[in-house]
Amino acid sequence: MFTVFDRVNELMEKMVDKEKFCVVFPSFNSLPKAVLDDILSGMELHSYPADAAIYSSGDRCSGIAFLLSGGIRVFKTGETGREITLYEIGAGETCILNASCIISGMPYPANAYSVSAGEMLLMPAQMFSKLISEFEQMRDFVFGLLSRRLTAMMELVEEVSFRSMDERLAAYLVEKSESGNVFATHQKIANDLGTSREVVTRLLRDLERSSKISCSRGNIRLLAF
Repeated sequence: MFTVFDRVNELMEKMVDKEKFCVVFPSFNSLPKAVLDDILSGMELHSYPADAAIYSSGDRCSGIAFLLSGGIRVFKTGETGREITLYEIGAGETCILNASCIISGMPYPANAYSVSAGEMLLMPAQMFSKLISEFEQMRDFVFGLLSRRLTAMMELVEEVSFRSMDERLAAYLVEKSESGNVFATHQKIANDLGTSREVVTRLLRDLERSSKISCSRGNIRLLAF
């Protein structure tokens, strides 16, 4: 039987920790306390698993997610099923396409899937629109993120248009390396670069034959970059 104690526990699980929120989103620290309390009381805490659909192309945005942990990949899918990563969202960020859809009233134009499990705070679209219009802190946060995303998107367009795939792959391996290792499957790399797994595998083999990398299952070791 569902008791009042079950309801209390459910509500407590959805409560937002103000201290944690302000650590992950420090730009909101300057908001008046009453405003911050209203924001947090209007947001719900949600957990999500890895490889879960957050948004699909054409979805309406009834709210906007502020990530406390985990990561989300935003990507476009072509008619052939090939994907290209537009950007990834991490803790302390939100999806700028999500924000744009709320402001414009347009449907979500891409797909968003979680790449790792985490937690998010979901803010209703109406509250987000109100905060954008009334508070400089929210505008600074959103427009600062928008500026960074636009710069990254311009770099992506430049890479796709003017750099060969082997150059893009080499730059990708350097960017994603952790202590000289890239922990990713060939399909993940292909999705991020907007090409096929077969092309990635062929180029990696070329790099391996030239002793620039060594490959093992799920790991690429950089040797001469």
